[in-house]
Amino acid sequence: MSFHSTAAQLVTLAAEGEEHGGNHESLSPYLTGGGAFVILLLLLWITTRFNRDR
Repeated sequence: MSFHSTAAQLVTLAAEGEEHGGNHESLSPYLTGGGAFVILLLLLWITTRFNRDR
């Protein structure tokens, strides 16, 4: 498979996604962003616990 045909397939796939709105109805951007934020805060807290100078 060449680069050109792969790029053409990706463009076609992206265009099809835009026709249907691109977003799944069950995914709330606020819930997704909030969940990611909570996970990042948890990872930050874990990192700081392991990185203490003794």
